[in-house]
Amino acid sequence: MRKFPSPYRKEFEIFKKLDTPVKIQDFLDAIRINFEVKRETCRSPLMVLRHKEAHCMEGAMLAAAVFWYHGEKPLLLDLKANSNDDDHVVALFRQGNLWGAISKTNHAVLQYRDPIYKTVRELALSYFNEYFLESGEKTLRSYSVPFDLSGYPGDWLASRQNLWHVAVDLDTSPHVALLKNGAARRLRKANALEIKASTLAQWKK
Repeated sequence: MRKFPSPYRKEFEIFKKLDTPVKIQDFLDAIRINFEVKRETCRSPLMVLRHKEAHCMEGAMLAAAVFWYHGEKPLLLDLKANSNDDDHVVALFRQGNLWGAISKTNHAVLQYRDPIYKTVRELALSYFNEYFLESGEKTLRSYSVPFDLSGYPGDWLASRQNLWHVAVDLDTSPHVALLKNGAARRLRKANALEIKASTLAQWKK
C-alpha cells in the first residue's frame, strides 16, 4: 500500500476496503453525480470524498487514486468526442494482460468495463456505439494513450483547489484516432430505442 498524505490518512482509509475493481465501481456508483450547479469543478479525490459527489473526471481520478493506494498505476483514459459532444474520462486497470475501466456516469451507457480487452484500443472501441447525441449522431473519435497520474506531485490527491492543470494535460496528451478514411460519413445513427434507453438516469438535479 502506498503512503498517502498524513493529514488526510483517516479520510483515505476507505480505500483499504476498495481492493477490487468491482468494489471501486460500486463505491463510485453510490456517490451522487456532480451536476456542477454553482460552477464547474475538477475536484481532487479528497474533495470528492468530502463533497460526496463526482462527475466523470473526478470519479476517474478517485478510482485511479484507489488503484495507486493498492500499488497499481493510477491511469486515466480520455475518450474524445467530436466538437458536437463532450469527452468522457475513465480510470484504466489491468488484470493479467487484460484491460478494464472504471466509469462514473449518470446514465445507462458509458459504464464500467470488465477486464476482458487485450488492448486499450479494444476497450475504447467498446464505447463507440454507446457514444451518441439525442439526434443519434455517433460522436466518439479518439482515445488518449494511458495517462499516468503518478508523475504529478502528491497534492493531486488532496488539493483543495480545482485540478484544471490535470484536465488540460489529459486533453492535450497524445490521442489515437478511432476512425479513418472517411468512416465518420458512413456511420448509421443510433435508433429510437437506443436513444430512449440512453435517457435513463440514476440521479436527478
